[in-house]
Amino acid sequence: MTNPISDVLKAEVILATGTNTDENHPIIANYVKEAVMRNGAKLLVIDPRRISLVDHAALWLRPKPGTDVAWINGLMHIIIKEGWHAKEYVDERTEGFEELRAHLESYTPEYVSEITGLSTDELHAAASLFGKARPGSILYAMGITQHTTGTDNVKSLANLAMLCGNLGVDGGGVNPLRGQNNVQGACDMGCLPNVFSGYQPVGDENNMKKMANSWGDFKLGPKPGLTVTEMFGGAETGEVKAVYVMGENPVLSDPDKQHIEHCIDRLDFFVVQDIFLTETARLADVVLPATCFAEKDGTFTNTERLVQRVRKAVDPPGEAKEDTWIISEISKRMGYVMPAVTGEELIHEINLLTPSYAGITYERLEEGGLVWPCPDRNHPGTPVLHRGKFARGKGQFFSIPFKPPFESADSEYPFTLSTGRVLEHYHTGTMTRCGTGLNRLYPEVLAEINPVDAERVGISEGDYVRITSKRGRVRAKVHISERSQPGMIFLPFHFHEASANVLTHSEVDPISKIPEYKVSAVKVEKAA
Repeated sequence: MTNPISDVLKAEVILATGTNTDENHPIIANYVKEAVMRNGAKLLVIDPRRISLVDHAALWLRPKPGTDVAWINGLMHIIIKEGWHAKEYVDERTEGFEELRAHLESYTPEYVSEITGLSTDELHAAASLFGKARPGSILYAMGITQHTTGTDNVKSLANLAMLCGNLGVDGGGVNPLRGQNNVQGACDMGCLPNVFSGYQPVGDENNMKKMANSWGDFKLGPKPGLTVTEMFGGAETGEVKAVYVMGENPVLSDPDKQHIEHCIDRLDFFVVQDIFLTETARLADVVLPATCFAEKDGTFTNTERLVQRVRKAVDPPGEAKEDTWIISEISKRMGYVMPAVTGEELIHEINLLTPSYAGITYERLEEGGLVWPCPDRNHPGTPVLHRGKFARGKGQFFSIPFKPPFESADSEYPFTLSTGRVLEHYHTGTMTRCGTGLNRLYPEVLAEINPVDAERVGISEGDYVRITSKRGRVRAKVHISERSQPGMIFLPFHFHEASANVLTHSEVDPISKIPEYKVSAVKVEKAA
């Protein structure tokens, strides 16, 4: 996030797209509602589903799934034509505007309407709402990123924000809502294949020397590692011999479930470290019992880049051990002595090796959270990024063409499947499905289908259907709802009994390598 969560309270307009905020980020949704109901902000929701946040929206647009670049380009086309863009901001703080303007010429309301299914009036209304108000905040989540064009989608939203002068200002920003409690911190600490901590490129010679000297004076190679999706592909070909999974459940969360299980079966060795015996752990050669958040000390970095202390509340059960202890013991047995360290010692190393965390010391965190970048011990932290100037100097506009989804509905598979979460269950349900209360509220998977489609297929509320794709099929109970548009099926992916990722395809964004969970072609038939 470029801006704090609370900054939506300073916004005049909030664009929420690809985020079912009420169910996936309910605390942030409360801020959005407060901004609308108390502060008079205008909420613009652009989403194929009628999420509950629509009840508070000044305008809701319902594009066809997978057409985000088209409608974003369409809004920018109108904003420029009408002269609503932030001309002075664009002139002083950006480059590439004339190329963008020329690129957008073809994205007329009529052309964009053909692609997205939105009317020209809807496009004009949305462009007027977002283009005229200042400041404007953009919120997005996996409905934007989980596409084969996910990187293009995000860059297009950045284009829109810069065009309207909404980056580097209070109440503005391009704000991804993170889906897990420390995924931001994991990325910050180098849990990506091409960077060290603080997003320092692995191929940079100075970075390699700095890290190697700190870790034991050995040489690090410049070649980036593999992403999650590339690892399993490598297992299939024999390039990858062993996989070590920590706190992840790819058998449920990764696309094309049968393919993932096949790839795991091809491995010579498979180890899982987790707090529960997940569907993935059941396939492992070795399972290492780990501790949960309340059983250890450390820090979490949340969605707004706020680093906060986590303090041990209870002792772990049985033979469960802290992740750091497990890793250091394995390292020792493999010939590299890595002593088990305290949270304070870890933070000290982070301070030394990670410039954006250099000033976020253990002592300062005892007094409260700090937002990176925080380059020294006297720095207050940086809640708003790009204030005054961008990290690269001037902000770069990118001319991005629309590309259709990898897989589209056809005569054999006439429905578009989109997967996601529900309020009652979290991610793959590893924790939430272990509790009776949440299971009572949402006990089984429900396939959401529009009433028009239900009548066409000949099904009623509570019937069971077979949902089939080119990869496989699942059986699920029907929930008839106008939340899904005609021609679209929504299926939560938390349930191993009817795993949505049996159906999804494994094509990924070429840059981020994120799968396209939001658009898969399926057919629906009544089941016994």
